[in-house]
Amino acid sequence: MSRIYCVVPPEAREIRIDLFLAKQEGIRSRGEAQRLIREGHVYLNDRLVQRPSYKIVPGERLFCEVPEPKPSRLVPLSIALNILYEDSHLVVVNKPPHMVVHPAPGHLEDTLVNALLAHTQTLAVMGGSHRPGIVHRLDKGTSGILIVAKSDVAFLSLTKQFKERQVKKTYHALVYGQMEGDTGIIEHAITRSGRDRKRMTVVRVPGEGREAVTTWEVIKTFPGLSFLKLSPQTGRTHQLRVHLSAVGHPIVGDPVYGRRRFPPTGVLAPLKGVVRALRRQALHASKITFLHPVTGLRLTFEAPCPGDLRSLLQKLEEMFGEKG
Repeated sequence: MSRIYCVVPPEAREIRIDLFLAKQEGIRSRGEAQRLIREGHVYLNDRLVQRPSYKIVPGERLFCEVPEPKPSRLVPLSIALNILYEDSHLVVVNKPPHMVVHPAPGHLEDTLVNALLAHTQTLAVMGGSHRPGIVHRLDKGTSGILIVAKSDVAFLSLTKQFKERQVKKTYHALVYGQMEGDTGIIEHAITRSGRDRKRMTVVRVPGEGREAVTTWEVIKTFPGLSFLKLSPQTGRTHQLRVHLSAVGHPIVGDPVYGRRRFPPTGVLAPLKGVVRALRRQALHASKITFLHPVTGLRLTFEAPCPGDLRSLLQKLEEMFGEKG
């Protein structure tokens, strides 16, 4: 166990304790700082800090115990992986739909992390004992490209690239309705819902929530539906799903934000069974560009839409033909 001692300097006045702690040597991220506070490892003037949002005061004495990383209890599970690239520092995976990225209640042994542990014995420990190597994630129902760090050097570099918006991502999605124009941008801040903490929601009051920006381009149109290319400029939780729902074009099959449903009669009625068989939101992470964390080379990887989404698009083209 390591320990951190320091006196809050004058320039740190009115800074949150989690932000200040995250800058100390030995603390890897703000998330780790918040975890240390929640677990009772942080003291100011010999008093336990209970709120990560506490504003520190110059002259206060900070003491923090940093426990050694707990050994992972994750169980390797042999699951076939579609690996697009791998070296000693990272692995790029094309995640299938319906696979959870890391262990969580209800999915403790059938996740991407479990599959990676069966594939390689080296994953960055900085991701945490239950999320080794995970620097970003995709929802269970979203398919597509995911980068995983195999070394701590890669973890730190990739985390910084995501934070500084250097990673460029492209998604494809099938949404309800016809977009207004061929291209556009959605700029709505996002925050966690006050009614359901598992959901996110847009904030229309200036200065509230976290900035979120999504650009979109229409690839194809069908009666009552649009196939889009999406480029998130920020990386908020559920950003694409929340943004599209907020502008009246929820992603087809989205179980949380997809308020629209196929009508019992009409041109789209035959697709009701096809979408039900999809059992997920029609969203795919199709392309990613980033800098290799060690060589600095710019890398780009692409993955075509998986079979379930291709089948849905093919069915649409058979029914209606391509209009756009």
